[in-house]
Amino acid sequence: MHRQFIAEGSKVALEWLHSDMPIDTIVATAEWHAANTHVIARHPEAAVHIASDDDLTALSALHTPSQVLLVLPYAAAKDVPNVNEWYLALDDIQDPGNMGTLIRIADWFGIRHLVCSPNCVDVYNPKVVQSAMGSHIRVNIYEAPLADALPALSAPKFAATLSGSDVYQAGTHESGVLIIGNESKGISPQVMALATHWVTIPRTGGAESLNAAVSAGILCALLLPR
Repeated sequence: MHRQFIAEGSKVALEWLHSDMPIDTIVATAEWHAANTHVIARHPEAAVHIASDDDLTALSALHTPSQVLLVLPYAAAKDVPNVNEWYLALDDIQDPGNMGTLIRIADWFGIRHLVCSPNCVDVYNPKVVQSAMGSHIRVNIYEAPLADALPALSAPKFAATLSGSDVYQAGTHESGVLIIGNESKGISPQVMALATHWVTIPRTGGAESLNAAVSAGILCALLLPR
């Protein structure tokens, strides 16, 4: 069985086309193809198909189809490496928009390793790919039970939780694992028990909680070296 996924939209497609990542198929309108022949030529391995707007509408998973669609191979499965760097560890993230944004956050902060528990939303879901805006290219994404993967990592482990200590007092760290929990249930007890630090973003207003991806972005800005 071929494990493939789709990336749609000119901005996302151009991210892949400017990279050295393999591409299986490029489906584009004649107009888009003509305007981007120079970058399409970087990928002689890709089959190229010219399609009408109606064809792309029929193929698209988006509400507003674009002029180009790529068929891409899944990245080869890898073991989570134990390195002196930062990781994001995601415990059962379910929302595709959150997952895509979390991949972009990892990319923004230069975090090269993102570990997803098996019950996370598929990182190649079309909505995830769209939200990540090409960041799949630069972030290594692993799927593994966090209860198995985290003990093998020597970096300190920071659990994002409402009951944690003030992250503004935590300082910055050269390496670490930032654990972000499920949107409604938070971090599971088994994974929480593996954390070496519990941190929270102090609340001064009335909101009950922060979105998982928003929390991750704030915590990365405060914990990672600047």
